Amino acid sequence: MLSRLYPLTKEKSLEERVQSRDAYIYLDRAMWVFGWTEPNKKRWKLFYKLWMFFTTFVINVLVPLAMVAEYVHSFSSFSVGEFLSSLQICINMFGCSLKCAFIKLGYPKFLEAKRVLDKLDESCQRDEEKIGVRRYVAWGNLCFAIYHILFSFSVVVNGAGFMLIGRHAWRMYFPFISSDENFLLTNFFECFLMGSVVGMELCTDVSALIYMLMGRCHITLLRNRLSTLRMDSNKSEKHHDLELTKCIQIHRLILDYFDVLRPVLSRSIFVQFLLIGVVLGLSAINVMFFTTFWTGIGTFSFMLGVSLETFPFCYLCDVIIDDSRKLSDSLFHSNWFTADRRYKTTLVYFLHNLQQPITLTAGGVFPICSKTNLAMVKLAFSVVTVIKQFNFAEMFH
Repeated sequence: MLSRLYPLTKEKSLEERVQSRDAYIYLDRAMWVFGWTEPNKKRWKLFYKLWMFFTTFVINVLVPLAMVAEYVHSFSSFSVGEFLSSLQICINMFGCSLKCAFIKLGYPKFLEAKRVLDKLDESCQRDEEKIGVRRYVAWGNLCFAIYHILFSFSVVVNGAGFMLIGRHAWRMYFPFISSDENFLLTNFFECFLMGSVVGMELCTDVSALIYMLMGRCHITLLRNRLSTLRMDSNKSEKHHDLELTKCIQIHRLILDYFDVLRPVLSRSIFVQFLLIGVVLGLSAINVMFFTTFWTGIGTFSFMLGVSLETFPFCYLCDVIIDDSRKLSDSLFHSNWFTADRRYKTTLVYFLHNLQQPITLTAGGVFPICSKTNLAMVKLAFSVVTVIKQFNFAEMFH
């Protein structure tokens, strides 16, 4: 069913040409819609840049300001549940604007990372390695498909849930249009604009996940290559030396790949770590004390979306740290005992370099891992516990 809607989520056969950069096809299409990529023809470059400025200004600037303006214009008409629902999304939107800016400015780094992947693909000559690339490419496009469905579901459920009870889900201010007299029209505008915001946020969150996933793909392939060094006794010592040198070059390319991505992802995830504690805290308070059944489903789906922005990425970073550490184990357990002195000297040098795990930090402050993500979530629910113990919620009922 999913492969019919998203054909690229299906793993391709060896007869079809596949590159690592194919994992970003759906992602690049979404970025193209917002003007983040490069136009196919240079004659459209000016118009494409103008479109990028327009979408960025409307979605990242005007939409968050429209929600703030509604607080000023109609603050007394908000219920507590409406205010919390609006506030949690408004805060997340300002954070999304920052993340979008970092990703857009870092797009040249993404292009550079793809060029590094092209070089890594050249080393994949065996069928097992080609199958591995095809599997990860399908997983990369699958990540986009799953996030696209879940994020869209959150917008639809929130919009429909509040519409059923005769209210606006996001309470945006539209000048010259009365929200009460034009209820359906303003709701349509809100859903369209929020869908655009979610589309941009989808690009920022999925890009980090897919780029790390393809990095893990080539770490896994290198690990398998290291474990098979000197296993073929029919090859000469010179050929074994060339294979070891090739592995060193591949490892260097993998490090270059992560070095290119590190500054872009570091800033984006740093913003998300700062957001997750505040946003999840407000959402949890809203769900526990102020929502109805339908609005509760919408808020819960929003919480799920916020969690998806960091948890899978942090888990993948943990896996990459573990995989990069296992590279040295694979090399050490290879058949090097009968090698000549030159091979062993090179192996010791390479073994020393492999013992440095591949890690990322958020803003140079927090290590990007599941432990940090869990600490941020605990902070959010600590706020809920304080609210519950002191019965602050009862003051607003």
